[in-house]
Amino acid sequence: MSFNTTDPNMLADWLTVGPASRLARGAHETTLLGSRVRLWRDEAGRVQAGAADGRMLRAQERYGYLWVCPGETAEPKPLFAFPEFDEPGRRIVDCDGIGVKVSGLRMVENFLDMAHFPYVHSHFLGEVPHTEVAPYKVSIDEEADEIWATECRFYQPRTSGAATEGVEAQYRYRVMQPLTAMLYKTSVPRPGAQDAIGLFVQPVDEEHIIAYCLLAYFDDELSDTDLIGFQHTIFGQDKPILENQRPKKMPLVAGYETPTRCDAMSGAYRRWLKKRGMTYGAINA
Repeated sequence: MSFNTTDPNMLADWLTVGPASRLARGAHETTLLGSRVRLWRDEAGRVQAGAADGRMLRAQERYGYLWVCPGETAEPKPLFAFPEFDEPGRRIVDCDGIGVKVSGLRMVENFLDMAHFPYVHSHFLGEVPHTEVAPYKVSIDEEADEIWATECRFYQPRTSGAATEGVEAQYRYRVMQPLTAMLYKTSVPRPGAQDAIGLFVQPVDEEHIIAYCLLAYFDDELSDTDLIGFQHTIFGQDKPILENQRPKKMPLVAGYETPTRCDAMSGAYRRWLKKRGMTYGAINA
């Protein structure tokens, strides 16, 4: 085994290794689970991938991204559904990735957390004194094995690059895999609709990741540069907070970190990981 883990949550699932645009100029090499991976297109244009030990890996291109299944076991389940990607009228904008020195599980948990908006993303996603996280619903889709948080709402001075005034933004969160999540939030240009933001995390190793962001927006006014710039501002504010968290791995031990009422989604995420037997990037003892 060329990868530094035996965790089936990593070896038997689809992990991103970056945007498909990486292959525009030929082969692409990157690090996944502590080992080098090489990707290229064959003569038919299909994505191929190889591990450092020469073993061929299962690979696919979907949603504008490259996905690899590192393990040699049975065929993994199909990649999660992202119907908004193909929905007419939406702008698909790839914001590429930002490296962060933290466990991928910590990155996803931060993505799900509304309580930090007024403090970390002041004047953008929140502001004092609007700090309360209103109660919301958390459920598990047993058939898809996904977590959902619905009926989320939070006052935001500037919910997106297109916003010109504060609104009570309506949110939904979704976790599809341990290292992939989505949020759906109020669309400023199209009242009644929701924009979609995908977080795809590449685990370089247990404490280093690349966090990719993909937008499926209703927005015909802002340029790609403006949309990307707004997301990078938000990610840039999160980065130092995440990198200064201790421990860098995600504790899945009862009592290690005390949750509060506003952490309902975080609590559900941790219980879901523990039920799956997650060990990579986690603390279990």
